[in-house]
Amino acid sequence: MDLQMLDTIAAPATAPGQAGIGIIRISGSRAADILSRVFVPRRPVPALESHRLYLGRIVRGGEPIDECMAVLMRAPASYTREDVAELQLHGSPLTMKLALDAVLSCGARPAEPGEFTLRAFLNGRIDLSQAESVMQLIRASSERSAQKALRQLEGGASAFVSPLQSRLTELLARLEAAIDYPEEVEEQLAARELADSCTALARDISAAVNERALRVQEKGLEAALLGAPNAGKSTLLNALLLEDKAIVTPTPGTTRDVVEGELYLDGCLVRLYDTAGLRDAQDQAEQIGISRALAAARQADVVFWLMDGTDPAAPPPPDGLPSPHILVTKADLPQRLIPPCGSIPISAETGLGLSRVRDILKAALSSAGETPLSSRRHMALCKEAASSLQEAAAAFSSGAPLEFGAVCLHEAMDRLSLITGANATETLLDQIFSQFCVGK
Repeated sequence: MDLQMLDTIAAPATAPGQAGIGIIRISGSRAADILSRVFVPRRPVPALESHRLYLGRIVRGGEPIDECMAVLMRAPASYTREDVAELQLHGSPLTMKLALDAVLSCGARPAEPGEFTLRAFLNGRIDLSQAESVMQLIRASSERSAQKALRQLEGGASAFVSPLQSRLTELLARLEAAIDYPEEVEEQLAARELADSCTALARDISAAVNERALRVQEKGLEAALLGAPNAGKSTLLNALLLEDKAIVTPTPGTTRDVVEGELYLDGCLVRLYDTAGLRDAQDQAEQIGISRALAAARQADVVFWLMDGTDPAAPPPPDGLPSPHILVTKADLPQRLIPPCGSIPISAETGLGLSRVRDILKAALSSAGETPLSSRRHMALCKEAASSLQEAAAAFSSGAPLEFGAVCLHEAMDRLSLITGANATETLLDQIFSQFCVGK
């Protein structure tokens, strides 16, 4: 065991700054002793019971710092599976500093980023994918991403990886039987069956690698509003956001840069991009804005092309624009444009067509799909595992010695094990937990 694991650690478990409540968390073998030295219950008790909240004061050198609540959670029924104590006091930055100083003066050391969760992993309470989901839950930007992180914390990635590892173990057992007992197992038949099984397993792993679903989950769906100047892009943005996010004027070319707004549909984050009007511009700033508009369209999941319904010469979408949905704007005014087939009339003034715009965004969210994998690290490892399995299948099909395929199968098992942390290196753990905030 790392000697640092024997230390008792402490850190604020709440964000810095003024708040109604601030929490100091302590974990380690001396947590109960340190709590007894800095916390004085309002009513004397022989000993603090585990998982019971007490009212009292936090003190240093006998001098009171603040009124607070305290709880002691005895191992192993705690977040880290060590003795854990928490002090809940008023969230003044000064009070929090004084309270933490009192705890540290009694023998605790400041916790490193993510060290509480690292201890939970090292003590077997959670696996590595669950540990990563803790930070994903903290950073969740939408209801859907929070729900996904919670499912991962409850073992989502592990539930996906475990059956794959069982199938790999079965393959390795069949392979070893074919190698060790050639007189009982016909080698060509075994190689053909192993190749088929490896191909099927690689296919199942690859099916879970949905990078678009992960990107939408992490960053939200991206939708770009494009069109000629004064087509109504900024007006539509404001109508969808229900706020005056973008400047709207009768003067063409008001929007020079990409204006971003956020809304939530069915618990999912959607990022809307209002862009500069596309036209043959001579002004350098406008040219840059148009270039950024086209870049936004290329990276967007959904592109809307807006056409001014009052302008009979409103331009159609330019060639090369990725499958735009055509919206004919200003439908509350007399229409002079012949609407293109399949276009949607909208009016930000009356709300006509806005529900159909939202339905398009919801459909795009739904089509992004789901993935049992919760991070790009998991997806990279699954890609590597699938690649190793494909190499194993090729080796078995080529007539090469069975041992060649065995190396690839062990590589695939190693890649999958890194998702849950069964064979995680110290470097990998440092890389993952250094991204955590202090106190978690």
